[in-house]
Amino acid sequence: QVQLVQSGGGLVQPGGSLRLSCAVSGSIFKIYAMDWYRQAPGKQRELVAGITRGGSSNYVDSVKGRFTISRNIANNTMYLQMNSLKPEDTAVYYCHTVYFSKDYWGQGTQVTVSS
Repeated sequence: QVQLVQSGGGLVQPGGSLRLSCAVSGSIFKIYAMDWYRQAPGKQRELVAGITRGGSSNYVDSVKGRFTISRNIANNTMYLQMNSLKPEDTAVYYCHTVYFSKDYWGQGTQVTVSS
């Protein structure tokens, strides 16, 4: 059983910063890659950023240069540092991983960027 528990998020003004965390617990031998997704009202869930166990990362074009994904293997925690936030970043953010071919999702956390 794998559980992903998210923290962080909230309300921030445009140009502000937030950091999301995703702690992985359970019977874990090895997780290769983890991701952050987001879903805005009326839109499909989209992949925002991903990171491999080796530390390689990728980002959707709209967040490149503003968001940074990172991972602490020792404590099985993944982070998403979000800077220069824009109103269009408003969404529910989810962490995700695949373990033994099964998808696991965090509970989701609301990020609202508004003045």
